Amino acid sequence: MSEMASTDPEGLDGVRMSWNVWPRTKVEASKCVIPLAASISPIRPHPDIPTLPYAPLRCKTCSAVLNPFARVDFAAKIWICPFCYQRNHFPPHYSMISETNLPGELYAQYTTIQYALPQNPNPNPNLDSSSLPPVFLFVLDTCMIEEEMGFVKSALKRAIGLLPENALVGFVSFGTQVQVHELGFSEMSKVYVFRGSKEITKEQVLEHLGLGVSARRTGGVGYQKVAPNAFPNSGITRFLLPASDCEYTLNALLDELQTDQWPIPPGSRASRCTGVALSVAAGLLGACSMGTGARIIALVGGPCTEGPGTIVSKDLSDPVRSHKDLDKDAAPYFKKAVKFYESIANQLVSQGHVLDLFASALDQVGVAEMKIAIEKTGGLVVLAESFGHSVFKDSFKHVFEEGEQSLGLCFNGTLEINCSKDIKIQGIIGPCISLEKKGPVVADTVIGEGGTTAWKMCGLDKSTCLTVFFDLSSSERSNTPGTVNPLLYLQFLTSYQNPEGQLMLRVTTISRRWIDSAVSSEELVQGFDQETSAVVMARLTSLKMEIEEGFDATRWLDRSLIRLCSKFGDYRKDDPASFTLNPSFSLFPQFLFNLRRSQFVQVFNNSPDETAYFRMLLNRENIPNAAVMIQPSLISYSFNSLPAPALLDVASIAADRILLLDSYFSVVIFHGMQIAQWRNAGYHNQPEHQAFAQLLQAPHDDAQLIIRERFPVPRLVVCDQHGSQARFLLAKLNPSATYNNANDMSGSDVIFTDDVSLQIFFEHLQRLAVQS
Repeated sequence: MSEMASTDPEGLDGVRMSWNVWPRTKVEASKCVIPLAASISPIRPHPDIPTLPYAPLRCKTCSAVLNPFARVDFAAKIWICPFCYQRNHFPPHYSMISETNLPGELYAQYTTIQYALPQNPNPNPNLDSSSLPPVFLFVLDTCMIEEEMGFVKSALKRAIGLLPENALVGFVSFGTQVQVHELGFSEMSKVYVFRGSKEITKEQVLEHLGLGVSARRTGGVGYQKVAPNAFPNSGITRFLLPASDCEYTLNALLDELQTDQWPIPPGSRASRCTGVALSVAAGLLGACSMGTGARIIALVGGPCTEGPGTIVSKDLSDPVRSHKDLDKDAAPYFKKAVKFYESIANQLVSQGHVLDLFASALDQVGVAEMKIAIEKTGGLVVLAESFGHSVFKDSFKHVFEEGEQSLGLCFNGTLEINCSKDIKIQGIIGPCISLEKKGPVVADTVIGEGGTTAWKMCGLDKSTCLTVFFDLSSSERSNTPGTVNPLLYLQFLTSYQNPEGQLMLRVTTISRRWIDSAVSSEELVQGFDQETSAVVMARLTSLKMEIEEGFDATRWLDRSLIRLCSKFGDYRKDDPASFTLNPSFSLFPQFLFNLRRSQFVQVFNNSPDETAYFRMLLNRENIPNAAVMIQPSLISYSFNSLPAPALLDVASIAADRILLLDSYFSVVIFHGMQIAQWRNAGYHNQPEHQAFAQLLQAPHDDAQLIIRERFPVPRLVVCDQHGSQARFLLAKLNPSATYNNANDMSGSDVIFTDDVSLQIFFEHLQRLAVQS
C-alpha cells in the first residue's frame, strides 16, 4: 500500500486538497494564506472502484448518500447521516444486513463507489433511453487554402471511420454563409443555406430546416410518420444519421467540398461567419430529444469577420486584438462577441450539449471570445498552427479512439456537494456551470462558478478535474469540547451518462481532521500539499486576472508567499540568515517563482487566444499535469550516467548532454553543442559508436511516451544549443547566469534577461519574511 501511496497521490478518491488538516475557525483559516480547496477528478477510472447495480440510499434531510462514515444500528435497522445527524430507516430490502453482512456502500475501503442507475421510466415505451446514441455534429470552416482543406478533410474522414457504428453524425460547413447538409438525401447533395450576416434564433433555424412546430403539426416535407427509435421528432434523421449508414455519403461529400468560393477583395480578410454557424448547429441539436449526449465539433481556420461573434473587421490593416488592446478597452468587438458566445453557451447548457473547438491558424481565431462557451459546456479545445501539424492531427484522432487510449467522453454530468456543518462552498474553477441551487452550505463570497451546491458538466472525461473552494462559517460560538466531532466530511456526487449511454452515479465521501491551529500548527504543516496548493494559486490568479480590473498578479503572489513564509517559517526576527522552511513547504516558493514567470501570469508575448487556451487547460487538467504547466520537468542524458532529473536552471546545459524538457504544451529535446557536432558528423551511423546512437535515441523514446499519454498532443521541438529553437528551453530555465554575471562555465550557456534568478528571489523572500 505504501508504494501505491507514493505513485498515486490521488488514490481511489481522485481528490487532493491544499490542506489535509483543517483549522477550526474562519480567522485561523485566513491566517493560512492558501485557501482551503480540493481538486477533484469526478470520474477518473480506478481498478478498485466497485459498481453496484442498484440506486443509492439517501438521507431524508440533506439527501447525502449512505457511505462508510455513517453510524449504523444493525438491530434497529437505522443509519445516522454523518452530515446532518438525521436518523434514517433502512428500506425493507436491506433487512438482511448485519455486521458480517454489509452492503457494498458500507465497506470502509469503498470511500468511492459507483452506482449503475436504473433508467428513468420513459413516458414513451418504444423509446429506450439507454440506447440514445451520442451525436457528433461537425462544423467545418471552408475559408482556407487548398492545402489546409486537404489536411482537414483527411482528418475528418479518419475520424468518421473511428466513430462507434451507432453514433449519429451531422455536417455543417460555413464560410460567407452557413450550409447544413442533408445527409439523409443520398440521391444528390442537398443543402440548406443560412445568411452569415445576421443573428438567427433557435426557432428560426428549426423552421428553416423543416423541423419547426408547423412541420410537425402538418407532417410536412421530409417528416416521416414512422419514427426510428432515437428521436420523437424524426425529421431530424434527415440531418443526423448513424455513422455506419452515412460514411460513404459523407466521404463523397467531403471529396466534392470546395473552399469558400466567395471573392475576397485585395487587402481584406475572408468573410467567415463562425458565430452564425455555431448558432445554427446549436439550433439543429435543439431538435434532439432531451438527454441526448451531443457534441458540436468546430474546426476553425481563422477569425470570425461576419455576423454575430465577429472579432475583427475584414480590413487586413486592422490587427486582431492584443492584450494591450483589451487592457486599454481598445478592442471594439470583444465585449459584444463574448456576450454572443455566452448566449450560445447558455443555449447549449440548457440542451445539455458540448462545444469542442479545434482551431488551426497562424493568426488568432477568437478562442478568447469562445472560451466561455467551451468552458461552460465542458468542451475540448486544441490550438495548432496548421491542420497538417501533429498537434492537430494526433489530438483529433485521439478524441475518437477506443480502448486504453480513449478519452472516455461522457455526457450530461451533474455534480452535487454535501459538507459538514460549519463548512461553506465558495465555488468551483473548471469546466462546469452553476445550477443556482441554493442551500445553507453556500458561502457569501463567490469564486468562479458559485452561489450553488450543484453544477452541470455537459461534457466530462476521464481526466476532467475541478477545483472546489471552501470557506468556514464565521460563527464563533465556543462548542462545548465534549460534543465536538474531530472529523469533517465532504461528499461529491457525480451523475453522468457514460460512453455506452448508461446512467452512472459516482459517490466519493472523504473525511479529514479538524485541529485547533491556534494551539499548535505542527499538524497543519504536516497536512500541507505543496503541489496542489501551487496549482490552486495558479488557477485563482488566472481567474483574478480575468475578472478584476487592474489586478497585479505578481505583487499578489509575492505578498501571499511572504505572508505564508512569515507564518510557517522558522526564524529569528530581522535575521534573514536564520530563516528555514519546514520540508512540507520547501518546494512551494520555487513553484511560485516559476508561476510568476509562466505564461499564465506573464501574458506579454502571448496573444489573448493563447492565454485563453493555456488557462482553459490549466483549469481542467489533474494536479500533476497542471504542476508541469507551471514548473516544467527537465531530464538530463549523458554518456557517464543514467537519465536523471536535472535542475530547471541554465547551469544544467552542458556541451556533452542532451536535455528533455516537458512543459506540457511542448516537449523539447535539446542537444548540447558537442553532441550536435558528433551527430552532424554522422558518428551515430558508425557501428563502433553504437552507444552514441542509443544516447541520441533515448530522449526521443521518452518524449514519445509523454506525447502518447497526453491530450492535447504537445508540440515536439528538437533543437541544438545556440540554435534558434533553443529559445523554447531557455525561456523556462532559471537565469542563474545572465549577461550581468556570466562566469566562465565550460559548455554552459547564459540567458540574456533582466529577470531575477531563483537565488535572488529567495534572498528577497527571506529578508521580507523575517521583518518584524
